[in-house]
Amino acid sequence: MIKTAIKCPNGVVMVFDKKGEQIPEYQGQYQKVKESILKNAPPDATFGYFPNYEAELRAVPREEW
Repeated sequence: MIKTAIKCPNGVVMVFDKKGEQIPEYQGQYQKVKESILKNAPPDATFGYFPNYEAELRAVPREEW
Protein backbone atom coordinates (compact mmCIF):
# COMPACT_ATOMS: atom_id res chain seq x y z
CA MET A 1 0.00 0.00 0.00
CA ILE A 2 1.32 3.43 -0.94
CA LYS A 3 2.31 5.60 2.02
CA THR A 4 4.54 8.23 0.39
CA ALA A 5 5.07 9.41 -3.20
CA ILE A 6 7.93 11.79 -3.95
CA LYS A 7 8.66 13.56 -7.23
CA CYS A 8 12.31 14.44 -7.87
CA PRO A 9 13.42 17.47 -9.91
CA ASN A 10 14.42 15.22 -12.83
CA GLY A 11 10.85 13.87 -13.06
CA VAL A 12 11.52 10.51 -11.44
CA VAL A 13 9.01 9.38 -8.82
CA MET A 14 9.90 7.32 -5.74
CA VAL A 15 7.12 5.49 -3.91
CA PHE A 16 7.30 3.90 -0.46
CA ASP A 17 5.04 1.73 1.68
CA LYS A 18 4.41 2.16 5.43
CA LYS A 19 7.58 0.19 6.24
CA GLY A 20 9.70 2.56 4.14
CA GLU A 21 10.24 -0.05 1.44
CA GLN A 22 10.18 1.08 -2.17
CA ILE A 23 7.30 -0.06 -4.37
CA PRO A 24 8.90 -0.63 -7.80
CA GLU A 25 5.67 -0.93 -9.82
CA TYR A 26 4.80 2.72 -9.05
CA GLN A 27 8.25 4.17 -9.67
CA GLY A 28 9.37 5.81 -12.87
CA GLN A 29 8.86 9.01 -14.85
CA TYR A 30 6.16 11.24 -13.35
CA GLN A 31 3.95 11.43 -16.45
CA LYS A 32 3.93 7.64 -16.78
CA VAL A 33 3.15 6.72 -13.17
CA LYS A 34 1.17 9.70 -11.84
CA GLU A 35 -2.28 8.40 -12.79
CA SER A 36 -1.84 4.95 -11.25
CA ILE A 37 -0.39 6.41 -8.05
CA LEU A 38 -3.23 8.87 -7.59
CA LYS A 39 -5.77 6.15 -8.36
CA ASN A 40 -4.32 3.60 -5.92
CA ALA A 41 -2.99 5.74 -3.07
CA PRO A 42 -5.15 5.75 0.06
CA PRO A 43 -6.59 9.05 1.34
CA ASP A 44 -3.91 9.33 4.04
CA ALA A 45 -0.95 8.95 1.64
CA THR A 46 1.68 11.69 1.70
CA PHE A 47 2.73 13.46 -1.50
CA GLY A 48 5.76 15.65 -1.93
CA TYR A 49 8.61 16.82 -4.09
CA PHE A 50 12.19 18.00 -3.87
CA PRO A 51 12.34 21.49 -5.41
CA ASN A 52 15.48 22.37 -7.33
CA TYR A 53 17.53 19.50 -5.84
CA GLU A 54 17.14 20.88 -2.32
CA ALA A 55 17.54 18.40 0.51
CA GLU A 56 14.24 19.29 2.19
CA LEU A 57 11.11 17.52 1.01
CA ARG A 58 8.06 19.74 0.50
CA ALA A 59 4.73 18.10 1.19
CA VAL A 60 1.82 19.08 -1.05
CA PRO A 61 -1.86 18.13 -1.19
CA ARG A 62 -2.73 15.25 -3.49
CA GLU A 63 -4.48 17.66 -5.88
CA GLU A 64 -1.30 19.72 -6.38
CA TRP A 65 1.08 16.79 -6.75
